[in-house]
Amino acid sequence: MQTIQFTKMQGAGNDYVYVNCLDGMIDNVNEAARIISDRHFGVGSDGLVLICPSDKADFRMDMYNSDGSQAEMCGNASRCVGKYVHDKGLTDKTVITLETLAGIKTLELTLDDKGETTAVRVNMGAPELDPAKIPIADESKDFIDREIEVDGKKWRVTGVSMGNPHAVTFIDDVDGLDIEKIGPRFENDPLFPRRVNTEFACVRGDKTIRMRVWERGAGETLACGTGACATLVAAALCGLVENEADLELTGGTLHIEWDRESNNVYMTGPAEFVFEGEITV
Repeated sequence: MQTIQFTKMQGAGNDYVYVNCLDGMIDNVNEAARIISDRHFGVGSDGLVLICPSDKADFRMDMYNSDGSQAEMCGNASRCVGKYVHDKGLTDKTVITLETLAGIKTLELTLDDKGETTAVRVNMGAPELDPAKIPIADESKDFIDREIEVDGKKWRVTGVSMGNPHAVTFIDDVDGLDIEKIGPRFENDPLFPRRVNTEFACVRGDKTIRMRVWERGAGETLACGTGACATLVAAALCGLVENEADLELTGGTLHIEWDRESNNVYMTGPAEFVFEGEITV
């Protein structure tokens, strides 16, 4: 048994439990993540995020999905880590480097007149389009606007990795979609050897995209930062938008920019504390 001090945070409705592990890790982290994330018997969250020391960056983010599996990266979680370490006095920097399994990310904090973080802009890095590196079981040089069959229906899909795998499909009726049925079919399709996060999106004008996401290991979540980035990149590659747009997710709006010259994707959005407590697992 271990008692864990935690902070619940959310970014655009994507909620995680955050634990300060700068002085030591928690035990049996995969099982702890599953218990803590349970919305009936635990704290309730999309997953568990550990804030750890790093010898490569200012901090390291280790994150786990609600089913206990480890995830490479989450844009919303990285913004919350930025607010956490600054507003709790772990750093006075407003430009913070964060080590993740998807590489080192740079966080730029916007502060209010009280010195508290109100928004965070994250350099999410370059989108990966090579199917072998996403990964997608396909030998082509890219996977852009390709027709596939899932659950007996044909879908046009663009594959993008933002440090974790995404399949983006553009449809007419995002809100009427039975995502609880189709989401697991995409996630576990043999085309995606490491499973996949799936974004179902609809372009609304040249600057707005509505999106829902099915996250591997977590199900539908209210927001996904890497998914929003992947969706903007996919929309630009398919000629549906220019290189930036507001992504309207169920939990809020994220602004995504793709700088084609540097090939970096930038995400700006909120991060908020919800509550703090302790749990024995």
